[in-house]
Amino acid sequence: GGLVERIDINFADPNTEVDGERGHVSVPHPFFSDLRVRQAVALAVDRQTIAEQLYGDAGVATSNVLVDPPNFASPNTSFEFNLEKAAALLNEAGWIDGNSDGVREKEGVELQVVFQTSANPLRQKTQEIIKQALESIGFRIELKAIDSTVYFSNDPANTDTFHHFYADLQLYTAGNSSADPGDFMQDFTCAEIAQKANNWAKGNPMRWCNPDYDALIEQARTELDPARREALFIQANDIIINDVAVIPLIHRRFPNGASNTLEGIDLTPWDSSLWQVQDWVRKAQ
Repeated sequence: GGLVERIDINFADPNTEVDGERGHVSVPHPFFSDLRVRQAVALAVDRQTIAEQLYGDAGVATSNVLVDPPNFASPNTSFEFNLEKAAALLNEAGWIDGNSDGVREKEGVELQVVFQTSANPLRQKTQEIIKQALESIGFRIELKAIDSTVYFSNDPANTDTFHHFYADLQLYTAGNSSADPGDFMQDFTCAEIAQKANNWAKGNPMRWCNPDYDALIEQARTELDPARREALFIQANDIIINDVAVIPLIHRRFPNGASNTLEGIDLTPWDSSLWQVQDWVRKAQ
């Protein structure tokens, strides 16, 4: 299927309030607005270890937000776990631990991060792995686990939802539920930024806005040639990844089980497991 466990990066400041709204698009994040800091975070995420130790056969490490169907998966991206490179990028960006307390700072601002997700043993273990790596290169990380019914709520008055994103980083799963990724990729456009004006009901909680991305999605919306459309979505995925708007972690797989006595099963992630049940037959005993 198309589901990817991912980290969102907040492009707005979640600690500054504008007209009763935190994370307002008019107030850039104090350090995640710098591409080098976002790149450093991506380099400090050990996707392979998370995949092998926590997911096993249920998922594989990925560098794409658009992973399925395979013809839409970009061959142009890659991921790397490299704490030395991450630290070098932070140095280059001017974030230095001047008082030797283990936390980098710049112009009086510390690299202090609230990292939120739903209360789930798998996600808490993922948080711990990422926290350890980020703190080793000079971040201070506060982990926050929110009850799933609260975190994934659509209540606009509930400020702990992932749509409000009143944190700096957040973890959850998203992806295309259809074999056509158009609706899913639309969620990353500027018009889909979740904010007070739309009751935080839109699909872009990162407050990321890239006109080049929007232009590709608009072109894909009207493109009729399948090959050209695939190329447009691959380019769009690459913009998301190269700008580190989202850090993909795991391509999650839908699990299914069937008796060894059944034949003719052809499973698909885009429909019910019973979509072609009329073709199933019992093996002769």
